[in-house]
Amino acid sequence: MINMDNKLLIFFILFGLLSNAQNRSKYSNEFLNIGVDAKSIGMGNAVVSSIDDVNATYWNPAGLINIEREEISLMHSNYFANIANYNYMSYAKKIDSESAIGLSLIRFGVDDIMDTTQLIDSQGNIDYNRIELFSAADYAFIFSYAKKNKFLNLNFGVNAKIIRRIIGDFANSWGFGFDFGIQYESENKWKFGLMARDITTTYNSWTFDEDKLNDIQNALEGENQEIPEKNEISIPKIQLGISKEIYINNEYSLLTGFDLFMVFEETNDLISTSFASINPSIGFEFDYINLVYLRLGLGNFQNEIQFDSTTELSFQPNFGIGFNLGNIEVDYAFTDIGNQSAALYSNIFSLKFNLDLLR
Repeated sequence: MINMDNKLLIFFILFGLLSNAQNRSKYSNEFLNIGVDAKSIGMGNAVVSSIDDVNATYWNPAGLINIEREEISLMHSNYFANIANYNYMSYAKKIDSESAIGLSLIRFGVDDIMDTTQLIDSQGNIDYNRIELFSAADYAFIFSYAKKNKFLNLNFGVNAKIIRRIIGDFANSWGFGFDFGIQYESENKWKFGLMARDITTTYNSWTFDEDKLNDIQNALEGENQEIPEKNEISIPKIQLGISKEIYINNEYSLLTGFDLFMVFEETNDLISTSFASINPSIGFEFDYINLVYLRLGLGNFQNEIQFDSTTELSFQPNFGIGFNLGNIEVDYAFTDIGNQSAALYSNIFSLKFNLDLLR
């Protein structure tokens, strides 16, 4: 019963945010900023320059050029004490030596939410049989294409995104947008990456069941709920990164990555101005004979305002471990070690395998 109440509370929070979508459109489609792949999340998301597998469909489509075989990736994690489920799957393959494609699906949803707007009938009687269940879910369908430019020694990639957001029978939306990525590797093996998300802005258009919204307004009488705006826009974001793999000996190596996340607004990020805010992230991956991987990442640095109006710096430490079994790679990440940030921790599991396993 407690879980059901929490789900209902989350729904009303989502509805409240949706009601202010036009004024806060810069926060639309936030589920696409969580990240995918336990390996990358374990490194604090500092992977935009080093990503070179099927998960590049999300982090930087330019990295798809480096895949050698057809690959599939799956991920699952839970948030809000297992109330919200976050799932991801992706497929990628090489077209030829200079191009590759990928397809991805992301779902973030809260299921089995109780709709109590019809709990009380017209006679004022409470009838629990009138309670129905619904889901609030966000979907992203991502189509990726990567191309190598030998003349410039650059890899380019582009994502075309279709966004589908559904809140039961109350509201739903369609959205469209594009991402653009670049990767470059120098002669001394330094890698550089850029990922520009929503470069044309991502536009979402909502439709509402006005009868259902009236039921919500009646259920939240006195809360001054307004009819939501029908359009929202996601503003561009940029992720810049640099990385290098250091070979210690024939058995051990260390991959280090440093990324900067930039949004064009003033936030509580470590560096914040009226023009843009910047948040750094650093990640490490310790590799033993390409078999076992240990990962650590630090990111999400925030200047949090306390109750006494003072400001304290928080950050999010992540830890991960992975096993490469040849055709199958299993990865695990634990986020926000020690509860050092306001972000909720989660256990994240992902699986990657190539299709040679099935042939």
